[in-house]
Amino acid sequence: MPDLPRPAVAVALPGTGSDAHFARRAFGSACAALDLPFLAVEPDPRRVIDSYRAALDAAARSGPVLVTGISLGAAVAVDWAAQHPESVYGVVAALPAWTGADTTGCPAALSAAATAAQLRADGLDAVITRMRESSPAWLADALTRSWTSQWPDLPAALEEAANYAWPEPELLARVTAPVEIIAAADDPVHPFAVAERWTALLPHATLHTITLDELGADPSILGARGINALLPRRIPAP
Repeated sequence: MPDLPRPAVAVALPGTGSDAHFARRAFGSACAALDLPFLAVEPDPRRVIDSYRAALDAAARSGPVLVTGISLGAAVAVDWAAQHPESVYGVVAALPAWTGADTTGCPAALSAAATAAQLRADGLDAVITRMRESSPAWLADALTRSWTSQWPDLPAALEEAANYAWPEPELLARVTAPVEIIAAADDPVHPFAVAERWTALLPHATLHTITLDELGADPSILGARGINALLPRRIPAP
């Protein structure tokens, strides 16, 4: 793991149904404080995964990429890092939801599939109303914004996420870059045990623990914990 002076750019990948606005709130301030060029990717709901990979490929033309991702974005981040070891500076993987292609028991995949079915059956307004009744205010506000912006392609985006094959253990073991994993101890959709398994499988991983209340109060905790821990691991001491 050679020392690198600085990443050329940081790229943030949102989670399922989320958007660049939330990814920017999560990681933008930490990058700004370090004077680090930053891009929050706006997912194309017609081709979510491809739009993430295309953004990373484009960013890599400028130099080493610090890849950050939330949930689905975290999975794409480590997948891309395994495939492009020469282009990745490091990874911040927040709220990983599963390990392996068999997502039969994956809460995030089941939730995405169920929400897509409800949207197709009942429409956006009815589903948003139900979501707001059962979600914390910060999450309800974030999803209302992102779901509305991705409509009418939102059901397809959620179905793509539900069918996504999460990284296998063998792929995680091939990631040579340092990885900061951030998990909420009280998040049933992104089980803490998954983050612990990723930490064990990734060769150079560190696990940071937060709570959902902390995330809701200030999403920038993801950047503060992840980016501020990652850079000192790669920048050589003077």
